[in-house]
Amino acid sequence: MARLTFGYSTLADRLSNIQLPDLANNPDWDVLITVQSGNQDMPTPEQLSKAPTGERVKLLSFSGSGVTKIRNQVLEHAKGDYLIFADDDISFNETGLAQAIQEMEDNKLALLLGQAVDEKGSLRKSYPTSKQRLTKFNSGKAATYEMLVNVGAVRLSGVRFDENFGAGVEETYLGDEYIFIADLLSKELACSYVPIVLATHPTESSGSGWGTTRDRKARALIFDRVFKGNRTLPYMARAAFGFRKLGKGLTLKTWLQFIFRK
Repeated sequence: MARLTFGYSTLADRLSNIQLPDLANNPDWDVLITVQSGNQDMPTPEQLSKAPTGERVKLLSFSGSGVTKIRNQVLEHAKGDYLIFADDDISFNETGLAQAIQEMEDNKLALLLGQAVDEKGSLRKSYPTSKQRLTKFNSGKAATYEMLVNVGAVRLSGVRFDENFGAGVEETYLGDEYIFIADLLSKELACSYVPIVLATHPTESSGSGWGTTRDRKARALIFDRVFKGNRTLPYMARAAFGFRKLGKGLTLKTWLQFIFRK
């Protein structure tokens, strides 16, 4: 069994973009590439031939599309004790990953949320400067490539990505990472943020936008799912989260619409 699995998820026409981590100097690493066909029945042999190969590289192909479906396949098939999620445009910080795994072992974490930088080496967002235990109130900005998971603990919990959310879902195309963490917390598993850079990701991403009606409604629904069963917390969470976006994508009117899911 590998120590760490890099779980790549991509579409068939983007396989050639993947840059593998340094497997040669890390014999306890392996790579799992899960590829979806998009609009085709299955990826074609020609498309699959463009995937990176190697002794510790495994390729699995699936029909259709939907990022959470393919992330769940990564969770199902990963061989490592730990798993870091990856897109086809991600590169990784080897030193940071080693530090993060040690942190997980020392504190018996099911999930560690780290940092990412852009192509210029700048932090991609405003991160806390010290360690924090994750809660449903401070993990809403999580990105998949910032998440390192304890595979055994997550599998045992039964938690998987909610396939009703995430890229590829028409109405609720955001929030799958936050919901995943919230579900782990609901199972009383230990999850923490640690200010360690794990990955490099280009500046633009599906979670960068704010302020459109479609985006506002999608984000509003996330809080209903995270706090399902509670009648007041979704409104309180939307009020607090949206307040920080006033003047940064939300006006007073659209903030109130966000709170009440209008």
